[in-house]
Amino acid sequence: MQLAVIGTGYVGLVAGAGFADFGNDVACVDVDEGKIARLLRGEVPIYEPGLDTLIAKNTKAGRLSFSTDVAGAIRNAEVVFIAVGTPSAADGSADLSAVYAVAETIGKNMNGFKVVATKSTVPVGTADQVEAIIARHTTHPFGVASNPEFLKEGDAINDFMKPDRVVIGSNNTRALEVLRSLYDPFVRTSDRIHAMGARSAELTKYASNALLATRISFMNDLALLAEKLGADIDRVRKAVGADPRIGPKFLFPGPGFGGSCFPKDISALIHTAHAMGHDLEVVRAVEEVNKRQKHVLGSKVKQHFDGALAGRVVGVWGLAFKPQTDDIRESPALTLIEDLLEAGATVRAHDPQAIENVRPLFGDRVTYVDTMYTAAEGADALALVTEWHEYRRPDFHRIKRLMRTPSLFDGRNIWDPEDLRALGFWYTGIGRG
Repeated sequence: MQLAVIGTGYVGLVAGAGFADFGNDVACVDVDEGKIARLLRGEVPIYEPGLDTLIAKNTKAGRLSFSTDVAGAIRNAEVVFIAVGTPSAADGSADLSAVYAVAETIGKNMNGFKVVATKSTVPVGTADQVEAIIARHTTHPFGVASNPEFLKEGDAINDFMKPDRVVIGSNNTRALEVLRSLYDPFVRTSDRIHAMGARSAELTKYASNALLATRISFMNDLALLAEKLGADIDRVRKAVGADPRIGPKFLFPGPGFGGSCFPKDISALIHTAHAMGHDLEVVRAVEEVNKRQKHVLGSKVKQHFDGALAGRVVGVWGLAFKPQTDDIRESPALTLIEDLLEAGATVRAHDPQAIENVRPLFGDRVTYVDTMYTAAEGADALALVTEWHEYRRPDFHRIKRLMRTPSLFDGRNIWDPEDLRALGFWYTGIGRG
């Protein structure tokens, strides 16, 4: 098929490259000339394992192109995907101005039947608004659909190529048929396509993220209780997750969740419910617990030093909100660093991919280092925030020699407390003492 993907952010690039790899002709377009210029030079503006190779392969094959010619891409396409940003507005709602602007451009460039599918995460009812906007500018027939993405940053290529489910929501039969045909090659082994109305599809995306976030916040809340009770949350997690009705995924306590999806989508879902006169009390609690959890590591550091952090050096391992990405949006590391700086500490930070994204936020208030061990040199404390592979089994003998005060704050519970204490470290995790 001839496809147009409007928006070359995380979702747009992964979707565009993925569709092209299955033989479709895909035009990825964006109004950001700088971003398109980088892509034309072969530079991928985000870090996602395997994405650069996939883009290069399909660009070379002539199936994937990049351009600022949004109107031309729309006219040439059978299916147009809207993959622009929907950031949180000041009141917590989703800012849909970019989505609506694209819908207007689509309407003005219609030249025959097209399917218009929103891949951006949008509130329930957005497809109806997109349809109304397009209809104001064209007499051509078209179908609007909601086709939300379920990509995990760090494993997005695998998620797109081998989806556990494909959600297609539309009230237009022809649009459903076109999108089902597009996705058939992705689900040949079993039919994992879930067809439904557009509003149901839009709610499915929010419900999925809210439920996953609920599991995380529940375990984070329970972890704080475990500390007060003298229980080990890690053993609790494993035993609870052994119940097949619950399962082990998303039960890991930590310093709070971040990223481009969970915080934003929870806020938008709460706002949507409020607009309908409904209070999502559980989801509100998830949001509040997460805000509190982001301060837990900083509180632990301050408590350990009796609040006296002036003159103390704290090494921070991990700045991205999760491993295998350079995405720092809503990262708990940012909250930790701010808490430490406010308390007078000197912060020395390391991350394999995200340093350049963090640098503009703190400037010279933070020292950024090229190696994980440099972050520990002369440090009074070392806090692990993001569980990059290289942080999992470091040389603790070397770290102990480097640190001024061997104090470890394990924000992901990936180290063995007994082993570290035997080596002479002071250690604390999340919910395990």
